[in-house]
Amino acid sequence: MSAGGSFGGNRGLRPVPPEKGVFPLDHMHLCDQEKKEYLNCLKTSGHQSEKCRHLSKKYLECRMEKNLMAKQDMTELGFGTSSQASLSSDKLE
Repeated sequence: MSAGGSFGGNRGLRPVPPEKGVFPLDHMHLCDQEKKEYLNCLKTSGHQSEKCRHLSKKYLECRMEKNLMAKQDMTELGFGTSSQASLSSDKLE
């Protein structure tokens, strides 16, 4: 048997926390409704995600509220202020 353990791993190394962007799955379906709304929007818009940004934001906010991901300012996740969002939505119409 090797010195790394029965499955080849080094037993002396400490686990490393996941990188940003890796978060728990929603096993309890706490944000299922938001996810379904977003996916339906993508289908009906021909997978043009910019038309569904408001639902993407709603889904991420739900995940943060339910502690399924770290809380962050929405601007760090690519969502501008509400005035910027309304300007960009006006361009899409």
